[in-house]
Amino acid sequence: MTGQTPLISARNLGAVFDVSKPWLNRLFAMEAKQFLTAVDSVDFDIPKGKTFALVGESGSGKSTIGRMIVGLQKPSSGQVLIDGDDFFAITDVKRQMAMRRRIQMIFQSPYASLNPRWRVKHIIGEPIKAFDLMPAADIDGRVNELLDQVGLAMSDGEKFPHEFSGGQRQRIAIARALASNPEFIVCDEPTSALDVSVQSQVLNLMKDLQRDLGLTYLFISHDLSVIRYMADEIGVLYLGRLVEVADRDTLFDNPRHPYTRMLMDAAPRVDAFGRTADTVAGEIPDPINKPTGCSFHPRCHLAVDLCKKERPEVREFGAERARVACHLCETEAELA
Repeated sequence: MTGQTPLISARNLGAVFDVSKPWLNRLFAMEAKQFLTAVDSVDFDIPKGKTFALVGESGSGKSTIGRMIVGLQKPSSGQVLIDGDDFFAITDVKRQMAMRRRIQMIFQSPYASLNPRWRVKHIIGEPIKAFDLMPAADIDGRVNELLDQVGLAMSDGEKFPHEFSGGQRQRIAIARALASNPEFIVCDEPTSALDVSVQSQVLNLMKDLQRDLGLTYLFISHDLSVIRYMADEIGVLYLGRLVEVADRDTLFDNPRHPYTRMLMDAAPRVDAFGRTADTVAGEIPDPINKPTGCSFHPRCHLAVDLCKKERPEVREFGAERARVACHLCETEAELA
């Protein structure tokens, strides 16, 4: 962790969903209710101007955390703190609106996140109207500034989303996110639906905007190369729980958790011709009926009896103070 005061903090964040069958079906089948734990006791801090990244396989809870952080979904447990204030405990409407203005989200699909019936100038201008940031007569001018800021022409404001490529649509989504003058943006797989060449353009744009505007990001992705480029600190999620949190260089140079190492080995690399890597047996367990002890133990070649019986607590390791949830992580040699 850095010494800066965090702009965003997650404290013991949890999300549990009731996935039970209808009451009458359960009555006839004599079944109990079923609950899916999507997020389990997640803690992290994001200092102002920094990027915290979440990485993990599909279904690990990344997007659920993102939705809770921006207020689209209420946590089942825990807190989301913005400058130390519990976001979901604010009851005053004006304070709540002021807080919501400070946080925005860029969604994964630029095809689904833009209203196809609206012109681009109305899509980008909507947050300005919603938060009553300026007189109506000044909105078009501000929209033109935002279009220029993301590398689009002012004339593009008159067009509809279907007239743009995927990369251009994501630029429109970024402009919409910037319209309320936010301090913090959740980026939920913002480049996964784009071509590789376009991905680099969008990522560079986001880096430039962060530098110029002092933005803070929560960046969600399953692409380790994108994570390495964007993140200052990285959290590795497995079945809704953070199993490792470390700064970027520490995580890539010395991954400590077996799951993190599995992700690193599975990632494609240009220098990997002839490389052999240990395969991990099994698949992701059922999130409704998680394994006892460490959830990763059915797939871990290092697992011992303790891993099957006792859930590992998160502990700090090394001078870099990487936080790892693993019984066998006392020394690097044990995982080598």
